[in-house]
Amino acid sequence: MSREIIHTDRAPQAIGTYSQAVKTGSTVYLSGQIPLVPETMELVAGDMAAQIRRVFDNLRAVAQAAGGDLGDIAKLNIFLTDLAHFPLVNEIMAEYFSEPFPARAAIGVASLPKGAGVEMDAIMELG
Repeated sequence: MSREIIHTDRAPQAIGTYSQAVKTGSTVYLSGQIPLVPETMELVAGDMAAQIRRVFDNLRAVAQAAGGDLGDIAKLNIFLTDLAHFPLVNEIMAEYFSEPFPARAAIGVASLPKGAGVEMDAIMELG
């Protein structure tokens, strides 16, 4: 099966040896996004809510570049440096997703790249 590398300037550029997303058939694997502003490659200014929204915006940009949108995400993984922010993730996620919601995991981690408080990756199914 062929693989298509997905790239968009509307999301942060890879800061390591990975692609923003890889499409195989109708499945798209979206790499982890942290709350980087694509134009500056710096963490978004503001509180944790701003970080969560920026991550969803970054994921949306990559999903759209692959021919889908957030509603096509089948599995979402959320990594938080403080699980006390889990209710805030739920609140903001409801602004970006509607039912049926994707399968999801929320995982507490010790640290994330660039000092981010949140990172998310996803698997999207097109068609």
